[in-house]
Amino acid sequence: MSTAKLTINLDALVTNWRNLDALTNCETAAVVKANGYGLDAGRVGQALAKAGARNFFVAIAEEGVALRRALGPGPGISVFAGHMEGDAKLLRDFQLTPMLNSLDQMLRHFESLPGHAFGVQLDSGMNRLGMEAAEWAAVRDIALGQGPVLVMSHLACADEPSHPMNAQQLQTFSELTDGLDVPRSLSATGGLLLGRNYHFDLCRPGIGLYGGQPFGDALPVAQLDLPVIQIRDLDVGETVGYGNAWSAQRPSRIATLAAGYADGLHRALGNGGISVFAGDTPCPVAGRVSMDLITVDITDLPDSPSHLTILNEQQTVDMLADAGGTIGYEILTSLGSRYARSYTG
Repeated sequence: MSTAKLTINLDALVTNWRNLDALTNCETAAVVKANGYGLDAGRVGQALAKAGARNFFVAIAEEGVALRRALGPGPGISVFAGHMEGDAKLLRDFQLTPMLNSLDQMLRHFESLPGHAFGVQLDSGMNRLGMEAAEWAAVRDIALGQGPVLVMSHLACADEPSHPMNAQQLQTFSELTDGLDVPRSLSATGGLLLGRNYHFDLCRPGIGLYGGQPFGDALPVAQLDLPVIQIRDLDVGETVGYGNAWSAQRPSRIATLAAGYADGLHRALGNGGISVFAGDTPCPVAGRVSMDLITVDITDLPDSPSHLTILNEQQTVDMLADAGGTIGYEILTSLGSRYARSYTG
């Protein structure tokens, strides 16, 4: 096959969830937005539900619909974007719980879906989603009278444990919610790892489930194998790829692999920024990453490989991200639709 193969290890995913859950003194939910961080929210959700996860979070209502169809009735599915115009039928028919972010959303929800489950999202300092303190003070009694199932916020700097913003947001969230007889949630993966002061009643890890930082003990979940289309021999001084970006400093063998930036392998990964692997042996990328192809120096391999691996235990999503000047989240969610996907576990 000329199609690159993306293998997702659901056992590793479940192990990551269980290991994170073991660190908490509260319920551990799971964030499966962006199609399960690019790995298929349905399959990810089913594996985690079987392992014991009872609550899931998505970004928008349409994601919740797809997840509900995969999970069936029972598990809770919460929507970070809240109740947007036109969402009422989806929220009702697929038993989705919006996290209301504003007075407008609250009025919309109470008028169009009276009695339907909802949560409230508060802004504790990130200035992205949620009600600010003054708005919450104005509607708090009304909201509590309708019986929210969760009050939540989100940390801006949880991947930097010593950042003063963490303690500041913890204090703000506590001041806004202390004394409420409602479950509370502040932490995703990074906040969960900050310790039990940040756990409240529910943690909602995301990236840590999928093998990414800041969960340093995470098992890799995804492996990406790229087939070799062609191998050629180069003399000293010959160049490879667009812009003559790589020149042979010795007699060299170059393998051309079937994947590129159209498949989520960013251009910044080219010209020695990373390696691909033949077993445990690294082979540096030679030249620029193009739309559909990557060229690799395989001079030191004793044999001609049929494929090489770019994402595995030796080279994690965070290593690719560091080389590309981005974050592991972007690497995972950019993995392209052309990959032949398979699931183990």
